[in-house]
Amino acid sequence: MDYKKTLNLPQTRFAMKANLPTKEPQQLKAWEESGLYAKIREESKGREQFILHDGPPYANGNLHIGHALNKILKDIIIRSKQMDGFDVPYVPGWDCHGLPIEHNVDKKLGSKKKGMSKADIRRKCRDYATNFVNIQRDEFKRFGVMGEWEDPYLTMNYPFEARIAKECGEFAANGDMFIGKKPIHWCCSCQTALAEAEIEHADHTSPSIFVKFPLKGDAADIDASLAGKSVSFVIWTTTPWTIPANLAVCLHAEFTYAFVETDGEVLVVAKELVESLMESFGKESFTILYETEGATLENKACRHPFIDRDSVIILGDHVTLDAGTGCVHTAPGHGADDYITGLKYGLEPYSPVGNNGCYTQEAGEELEGTFIFKANAELIEKMDACGALVKHSEMSHSYPHCWRCKKPVIFRATPQWFLSMDNTGLREKALAAIDKVQWIPSWGRERIYGMIENRPDWCLSRQRSWGVPIPVFYCEKCGEVHATHEAVDKIYDLFKEHGADIWFEKEAAELLPEGTACAKCGHGTFTKDTNILDVWFDSGVTHSAVLNDRDGLRRPADLYLEGSDQHRGWFHSSLLTSVGKTGEAPYKAVLTHGFVVDAKGHKMSKSVGNVVAPKEVINKYGAEVLRLWVASTDYRDDVKISDNIVKQLSDSYRKIRNSCRYMLGNLDGFNPDTDRVAYEDLREIDQFTLARMATLCDRVKKAYDSYEFHTIYHSLNNFCTVDLSSFYFDIVRDALYVEGTDSTVRRGIQTVLFDLVDGIVRMMAPVLCFTAEEIWAHMPDFEGKKESVHLMGSAKVQDAWKNEEVVARWDRLVVLRDEINKALEKARSEKLIGQNLDADVTITSKGETLDFLNGFSSDLRQVLIVSALTLEEGDAPEGAFVSEEVADLAVQVAAASGDKCERCWTWSRTVGADDERPTLCGRCRGILDQTA
Repeated sequence: MDYKKTLNLPQTRFAMKANLPTKEPQQLKAWEESGLYAKIREESKGREQFILHDGPPYANGNLHIGHALNKILKDIIIRSKQMDGFDVPYVPGWDCHGLPIEHNVDKKLGSKKKGMSKADIRRKCRDYATNFVNIQRDEFKRFGVMGEWEDPYLTMNYPFEARIAKECGEFAANGDMFIGKKPIHWCCSCQTALAEAEIEHADHTSPSIFVKFPLKGDAADIDASLAGKSVSFVIWTTTPWTIPANLAVCLHAEFTYAFVETDGEVLVVAKELVESLMESFGKESFTILYETEGATLENKACRHPFIDRDSVIILGDHVTLDAGTGCVHTAPGHGADDYITGLKYGLEPYSPVGNNGCYTQEAGEELEGTFIFKANAELIEKMDACGALVKHSEMSHSYPHCWRCKKPVIFRATPQWFLSMDNTGLREKALAAIDKVQWIPSWGRERIYGMIENRPDWCLSRQRSWGVPIPVFYCEKCGEVHATHEAVDKIYDLFKEHGADIWFEKEAAELLPEGTACAKCGHGTFTKDTNILDVWFDSGVTHSAVLNDRDGLRRPADLYLEGSDQHRGWFHSSLLTSVGKTGEAPYKAVLTHGFVVDAKGHKMSKSVGNVVAPKEVINKYGAEVLRLWVASTDYRDDVKISDNIVKQLSDSYRKIRNSCRYMLGNLDGFNPDTDRVAYEDLREIDQFTLARMATLCDRVKKAYDSYEFHTIYHSLNNFCTVDLSSFYFDIVRDALYVEGTDSTVRRGIQTVLFDLVDGIVRMMAPVLCFTAEEIWAHMPDFEGKKESVHLMGSAKVQDAWKNEEVVARWDRLVVLRDEINKALEKARSEKLIGQNLDADVTITSKGETLDFLNGFSSDLRQVLIVSALTLEEGDAPEGAFVSEEVADLAVQVAAASGDKCERCWTWSRTVGADDERPTLCGRCRGILDQTA
């Protein structure tokens, strides 16, 4: 007889090899065909909502690994909240307007663009964005991300464009927006204003020059010691091209300034910097003639080095002694601090530079038409020739660059639309709103608070084609701005039906309410504003266009989740637009993740060759491993990825999968509704394992609630590897395979295995969504089982499982088992035994340790997985293994006597005692007799 056939060996169709790259697309198709997402929405009706509002990725290019991190994090939260009993609709969206898309369309059009209207260019941009929305949608779905993919929000959809225009128009109608000429970041290549969030900093080499501004008038008016002297204030700058726009020299009121005589002239610099500057200038001999505080020099006048114009001495708190001379070159049209300080002194934001970065006629015939950066050398030569140049060198420093064309940008004063931060108290209200939001991690609060506290007015206008126009008009006669709620409402209705393109296709009269007249002069003819809105305004009003306008959603959202750069981006713009409109933040909580870097912490770069593309990971390992990578990381810091990291996670995935496979295989023939064994009838090892399971469930639940997904990964992996594979499975395997099919012991183990796999599959479902569904399909049917694990609730534990008495006993037994295993391992290394079942173990103990072990006398042999075990009282025999960790524990290991049972593999003297079944031990014969 083949006694192997009498064993209860695992039976399952749950494949050993996951083959995820092939299976996952099949599962996605099955979910789509069954309408799973719609069923989840129907199942959730009436529950408390949890709204995670999707920050829109940009519809340009294929997805990178950062997109995978972001979207999978969101999906894990959505799935976990759904299983936790919430109604969690997820509406993905895309940011579709803006410079990057128009820039790429421009490159494709080439010279054709010159003959195209704005409306034609916009149609090309719309087609471009639509194409990448479709590409990215398929890529996101391949990650296993669940949502309303067939009805996402797009900022270029007509109703969305209408909402953007309405939000902007209402700011204008309420007087929160104003036209001002002030310096903003300007890209000369893209020829548009840029927001702070559109700026990247990179190394750049600039000229470093020290220039003299001669004092106008008699220096004796300052002090008699300076009578008849040639006195100059020395400034330092790395932007020589701004010198033609200089209108002032700024000092600090409280700094002491020294009048230093050297080589027949007097140079004025901050006293603290005299020694270092004179050395830098190569002045070996110098004398300080006079000292005075900056405040005493206010409103004195200097002469421009080469232009027939005065430069007034002004005072400002932004002057420091960190670099330069303590005398700051001030061009109010080309610097934020310069502009603010200049306003106090009535200085205009003078900027003789055109949109293309070339000097205008205002700069004079010699400079007109010259590109500013190319003019640096000419200007330095000019100042040297007229004796104004003190020193010239080159320096490398961090400099702002355009996020799209990667070229250096400038500060340039141009007429732009601004959203005021202070005129209506927006800054103060936004700062108050920040403190009502939960910031995860907590440092996010300080980061955005500091940004809002110090940010300038928001420059809303852009000089491009692809975007939502600023819906304001100008009186053709007197130039007065016309922005009323009536006009805004009509624009809203028109855009909702025709899209924002109608602004470029119709005249102002067709866009305004009939009979509109200028409030200032009564004239009835108007022109349209030609600017479009900053795209950060587009995405910044999604709280209104999506959360407010879309059925089934609400504002504020429970959670916004994006990368840490969005403190100055989407978190920032959303806060300002929401507070400006409603007085409240659009979110209750904001969660931030870091950037993806390589294994050494270096930024991903194609040129370096360290880029890990999500598509490559999926094609090799499957999306599940990518999802496991996301869950395994502490995403609050920068997140590392490499081929080796992914491979290690693939191994971890296999351990979790194989643990579930083992449990499913041993549930063959088990009906959870009829074959369960009551908790009180389970053996202690089963109860102990359920207690461990209860601890795991509590830990995982807490981790999901606090968004600490790496805790879930490590806990699940450790539980499957240590608590199950290396402990419970190892110990119960004998009883599971050998005992009678319907025996209470075996049914008890199956009861535990079912509860284990049922809990684990629910815990893993938000992370390993594909694998959980596959496991669910192979689980035994039971009352209440739904077609998908994603329609089920989260893992639940019974109160009875939290048996502290059993846990205390078995935790101690585990320690003893580990010590005894050291003796078995020593015997194995000495070739005395092969596996544990080859051993006959004698444990010698006394006192409390012996009493404790006697309490497990019936379980001890199976716990140690040995063929024979004897427990004796006394001192440690000579030659025995003596534990250093446990008092009064000595272990002797000998080769087990008798013969090996063909069925259970234990060594026993009872093998051969039955002539009819000579290869079986007495235990196995008894089991077969009972089941015959």
